[in-house]
Amino acid sequence: MIVLSTLCLPVLLSAVFVFLVSSLVHMALPWHKNDFARLPEEDKVRAALRPFATPPGDYMVPMCQADERCSPEFKAKLKEGPVQILTVLPNGPFAMGKSLLQWFVYLVVISFFTAYLTAHALPAGAHYRAVFRLAGTVSFLAYAGGLWPQSIWYRKSWCVTAKSTVDSLLYALVTAGTFGWLWPH
Repeated sequence: MIVLSTLCLPVLLSAVFVFLVSSLVHMALPWHKNDFARLPEEDKVRAALRPFATPPGDYMVPMCQADERCSPEFKAKLKEGPVQILTVLPNGPFAMGKSLLQWFVYLVVISFFTAYLTAHALPAGAHYRAVFRLAGTVSFLAYAGGLWPQSIWYRKSWCVTAKSTVDSLLYALVTAGTFGWLWPH
């Protein structure tokens, strides 16, 4: 069995490489430019919602408790519409620094668990392809695993989910390549 401390370099480097690839995918390529659509009558909707000063958070409209779900009143609200799942962000510019730091920590966590599982399954000196296959599978499941339920349950666009799944595959390939390259001998 491999001691996890010997995998610090592949953990950190794979996180750095995925961070760079994800930056390229999201900033330099037009791949995600159409992930969000403009709301019809956006200015009017913003003006109508502004007086409510809704605090940041996730909301469902209309919302009900479990015992109200079958009530005629709730069914009428659903039929009347709009039916929405809404995420409200804080007013002001996006805090990119904080988000990028959280993204990097997330990448390190995924690489750590990839290292943990791969180290328990493969010995030192394992062939590059074996390390690549296992590290790639583990990291792909970590990157892509939570995407599909968002489309299944919350109706996030399947197109966006498919593109993000391709991104996840790319990140997994980068992670797998890094682990295969730096696997202890």
